[in-house]
Amino acid sequence: MGDTSTAVIELRAHGPWSSFFGEQVTARLRLCLAGPSTVIIVDLRHLDDPHAASLPFWLAAWRQARLAPAPARVVFCLSPATALSRRLRNRQGPQPRVCATLAEARVAITERAARADRFQVRLAPLPASARAARDLVAQACHAWNLARLEPDSALIMSELAANAVEHAGTDFTATVTHAGTGLHLAVRDNAARFPHSSELTLGGPQLPPLERGRGLRLIHAIAAGWGATPTRGGKVVWASVDRSPAGRATGRGGA
Repeated sequence: MGDTSTAVIELRAHGPWSSFFGEQVTARLRLCLAGPSTVIIVDLRHLDDPHAASLPFWLAAWRQARLAPAPARVVFCLSPATALSRRLRNRQGPQPRVCATLAEARVAITERAARADRFQVRLAPLPASARAARDLVAQACHAWNLARLEPDSALIMSELAANAVEHAGTDFTATVTHAGTGLHLAVRDNAARFPHSSELTLGGPQLPPLERGRGLRLIHAIAAGWGATPTRGGKVVWASVDRSPAGRATGRGGA
């Protein structure tokens, strides 16, 4: 579950701990770290692990997020009465933040999330909104001296906005975030349905020719990474653009 720009992700774990369970969590954490997340709240209140056997796994995940090319802060949510909570809180040396409730965890990360460099605008589901979203990218690139990233970023944002107009049909929020050497672009709409493969070519007849996109295939081709994340009452579709040559055109998809 993500926020408006997926800078904050909530990942909830349910069920008994096992190596297979760990593999599933690892796959989801990789998607989180591939995207624009700066904070990941891992809710372990419903994890069945009475003897804290998963402790090494969670510590490794915490360290991996801290050392990632675009570092993310991991905050755990756990009942203080559990063995896992006690061992996370009482270990020697650097230790992750552990909160008793989701509300406490959300408060703990609010200040950090608010400090993120971002431009954001709320738009109506109208054809002209694709151009407005593109203009937002131009403002951000000018403010952050990232002119080199503007052509690809503006094109991707235009496609994300066109997708929201064409397939979601709701008001949407476009966000541009400066992270590391690149940009994260996100569009959050109020439609929970994710795009299907049949929607990979976007831009219906009601959109003017200049606003018609070539869809998620184009985003896949030129973005360093992209994906979609559910939010409360909708979804965020995001893409990353990197300044370094190695970070461009890798087409790493996510969900």
